[in-house]
Amino acid sequence: MNFVSIDFETANEKRYSPCAVGIVIANEKEILDEYYSLINPETYFNPFNIRVHGIREEDVQDAMTFPEIWPTLNNYLTGNLVVAHNASFDMSVIRQSLDRNRLNYPEMDYLCTANIAKQVWPEMENHKLNTLAAHHGINFNHHNAIEDARVAAKVMQRAMETVEENSIDSFLKQCNMTKGRIFERGYYPPKVKRIKKYTTLRVR
Repeated sequence: MNFVSIDFETANEKRYSPCAVGIVIANEKEILDEYYSLINPETYFNPFNIRVHGIREEDVQDAMTFPEIWPTLNNYLTGNLVVAHNASFDMSVIRQSLDRNRLNYPEMDYLCTANIAKQVWPEMENHKLNTLAAHHGINFNHHNAIEDARVAAKVMQRAMETVEENSIDSFLKQCNMTKGRIFERGYYPPKVKRIKKYTTLRVR
């Protein structure tokens, strides 16, 4: 089962200001391909965001704009299962950037690895990406888009390994979760199903 992991960094507080993107193609065992690019957001850089990811306006002057890079991103995303850590952020970057540039939405399913981690490892103090990376012995440079996407992919792999399911449908059933979806003119988020208190996730 192949899936696509994605992460964006933004120039400011607006979700339509992506300045970098990282994409990782993986299956349940290995990473198959990676893609990284800076993006010219055609807007201002907030000092707070610069402190987080270290990308400045001068770094992206010659980079592609979102409309220019979108055909490449769309090729990775459309028709695939996409994962992201705190996916509501990355999916809103996609939607708002497409809205801003009057581009069509892709057709794709997606999942949030933060929510998956909460289901698979509920005992952890929190489920931030850096906490999960440390828990699984993964070293990375946080807030670098390709490295964050890579860790999210590895979290997905470790979760499937822990639950011992290779099929995404069986995995989601064990986690009591449903996929989210982006489609033309709309979207709906992934959800965790309500279960009875005495029911626990079965980890073999």
